[in-house]
Amino acid sequence: MQTGMYTDTEHCVRAVRSKDARFDGWFFTAVLTTGIYCRPSCPVVPPKPENMVFHPSAAACQQAGFRACKRCRPDTSPGSPEWNRRADLTARAMRLIADGVVDREGVPGLAARLGYSTRQIERQLLAELGAGPLALARAQRAQTARLLIETTGLPMAQIAFAAGFSSLRAFNDTVRGVFALTPSELRARAPERRAGTAPGSLCLRLPFRAPLNPDNLFGHLAATAVPGVEEWRDGAYRRTLRLPHGHGIVALAPHPDHIACRLTLTDLRDLTVAISRCRRLLDLDADPAAVDERLRADPVLAPLVDKAPGRRVPRTVDEAEFAVRAVLGQQVSTAAARTHAARLVTAHGEAVDDPGGGLTHLFPSPAALAAVDPATLAMPRTRRTTFTTLVRHLADGSLDLSHAGDWADTRARLLELPGFGPWTADVVAMRALGDPDAFLPTDLGVRRAAKELGLPATPAALTARAAAWRPWRAYAVQYLWATDDHPINVLPV
Repeated sequence: MQTGMYTDTEHCVRAVRSKDARFDGWFFTAVLTTGIYCRPSCPVVPPKPENMVFHPSAAACQQAGFRACKRCRPDTSPGSPEWNRRADLTARAMRLIADGVVDREGVPGLAARLGYSTRQIERQLLAELGAGPLALARAQRAQTARLLIETTGLPMAQIAFAAGFSSLRAFNDTVRGVFALTPSELRARAPERRAGTAPGSLCLRLPFRAPLNPDNLFGHLAATAVPGVEEWRDGAYRRTLRLPHGHGIVALAPHPDHIACRLTLTDLRDLTVAISRCRRLLDLDADPAAVDERLRADPVLAPLVDKAPGRRVPRTVDEAEFAVRAVLGQQVSTAAARTHAARLVTAHGEAVDDPGGGLTHLFPSPAALAAVDPATLAMPRTRRTTFTTLVRHLADGSLDLSHAGDWADTRARLLELPGFGPWTADVVAMRALGDPDAFLPTDLGVRRAAKELGLPATPAALTARAAAWRPWRAYAVQYLWATDDHPINVLPV
């Protein structure tokens, strides 16, 4: 399904009648006779086609006066994959809204980050999503509120504040308007909460579109984990998070139909941002059906896809951190890169307390790294120059790796930095910027796989051959890497 396909009534009706979960998050079904809206896979008997209307977002449904279905809970659908596969204004705006920018900085702050007027932003989002930035942020606040109501015993006033509402009245009105239940009624309907949950700690399920292959996803994160910041413990990937209002610790564990997520936050206002970053880290809003269909069309890749469909691109919760780690990993082994990063963490990271494991620090901020004496860095002089130039540009804001950036422009900016060749720029584009079409033709693992599979050997020839895999070349890289026996390809035990 492509952008705007919610206007293709016939296609949408077929998806609803077949209860096709692949389209959850792509569009929403509003039922005229009941006044509710659902995800396409809602288990209730589908209404008559003449009673269905389709909207591109939950916010648009809410703005049109429809309430969320109590059965299928459409507000918990996976996000639309469109916002992670595109780099246009709408997609960049949606990534920033998901990261809580409207709640923290308002629509003017969103517009300033994107370099457009507030009127342009509102017009563009309304045209494509049926709702403006305030309505989209309101829908997100409602989802956060529901999560806190159902999974914590916090007083409603605290939940309202944590979810980003300006007043208890706005919180109550929004919850009633979206879910047709009061906050107290929502809590009464929720399953019994876990006993013994620590203050600020939440357990939730992160949905995704099947299939999802966890091997390379969690294998990569565990194999490259920086001691003190990340670890694999008790079947879960755990790491510290630097968040707008404080810090957090997350544990993520794969299950057949969801990712179990345990979050401990110093400030619950960061819940929405933390969930958004965890989903981005694990690429949970991807559309594996579209990706695998394109890659399976190549007879060389088809056996790899058929063997283990649903591979995701392991990404990051902190773009600046990943760029620094990419430089530390230039021309050294995975173990050596982890050692270099661990030294920086111990010397310059912020200490945190982790009662549940062995996490000790946040990864150092660009400002902290920019203040490091270059003479103390145990790396070759040229890489030292690359490192110091990168962190200086990150610290002063002249290099922006955030969701607001344009992938092509940011990659070009990276290539202007000393020591940034195509491999470093492309791995940052793939894993930090989230470009689904980033490709690594010079990567040693990719070249080894190409040779084994009979693909062209030279970077130029391999790039030409890979044109058929667009716009999903970053996913093709995951399938190529999977032909090796490197630990990044194995789910830890």
